[in-house]
Amino acid sequence: MVFDFHTHTSLSDGVLSPIELIRRAIVNGYRAIALTDHASTGELDRIIRETSEICALARAHWDILAIPGIEITHVPAQAIAETARRAKELGAWIVVVHGETIVEPVEEGTNLAALQSPHVDILAHPGLIRPEEAKFAAANGIFLEISARKGHCLTNGHVAMVARQAGARLLLNSDAHSPEDLLTSSLTNLISRGAGLDDAACHQLLATNPKALINKLPNTSP
Repeated sequence: MVFDFHTHTSLSDGVLSPIELIRRAIVNGYRAIALTDHASTGELDRIIRETSEICALARAHWDILAIPGIEITHVPAQAIAETARRAKELGAWIVVVHGETIVEPVEEGTNLAALQSPHVDILAHPGLIRPEEAKFAAANGIFLEISARKGHCLTNGHVAMVARQAGARLLLNSDAHSPEDLLTSSLTNLISRGAGLDDAACHQLLATNPKALINKLPNTSP
């Protein structure tokens, strides 16, 4: 089974419509997929409303947990907490924050602001995350991302090491923008090994932690 909590559709900068992305995920063996299109304050209402409707349609007719979410992207660090709170109020089941990846000019302080918010679920591609930041992730139950995406994946080994030392939990996500970005079972294992994880840590990353996140969602009926 494949779990993926960070993907993009034509509602932001992805190639596929939301419903086609979900359908292709099913063919790839997905058990759960979160649609988390990029947004700042201005797009939240529109994207969450449309995503929620489409995910409900998919859950009603297909055997997949389709999750409405959002990725708060390039929002000023001081505005992240309020934006995440509003996203949850608008109906997002999962709030992802676009972390301080080394390949984009994300504002310094974004990682820390996200990890201090009770409304954030995942810090995506957190780059050269600091040990003290990872401790906030562990304390607040926020997942750190191991990324399958080109560029963002360059710091996977560092993220895995710092998370392990801090006791923070990890998730592997595709950050898919096109159909060829979607994960497969074999690819998730290879990426996990590439991040330097052993058998037990791979099982946590690919099975235990995804189920823990799903158990926190407001509605987990497929």
